[in-house]
Amino acid sequence: MDIVTIKENKDFRRIYAKGTSYASGILVTYVIRNRTRDVRIGITTSKKIGKAVLRNRSRRIIREAFREISDSVKNGYDIVFVARAKTPFVKSYDVLRSMKKELKEAGVLK
Repeated sequence: MDIVTIKENKDFRRIYAKGTSYASGILVTYVIRNRTRDVRIGITTSKKIGKAVLRNRSRRIIREAFREISDSVKNGYDIVFVARAKTPFVKSYDVLRSMKKELKEAGVLK
């Protein structure tokens, strides 16, 4: 299984429009099945989160949390994580806990 990064705006728009969302105070997760055997992930951080340093920290924390559970994610899904205002101020294990809960709810974890 490969983890591919989603980069195209049209892919993000499709996932927002057709995917199912799961939200917590730290993270919003959008999940939709794709037609490949890959897991594709995208991370978005808006300007609401703060300046570039905080947005980059949010992305790093989310990426690290996903790396820890990536082995237990089923193949064939597109997942987009949207950082919330709290995200840059929490530890990666808080994001991991929130991520696990949302992905389990979505039925994506093995």
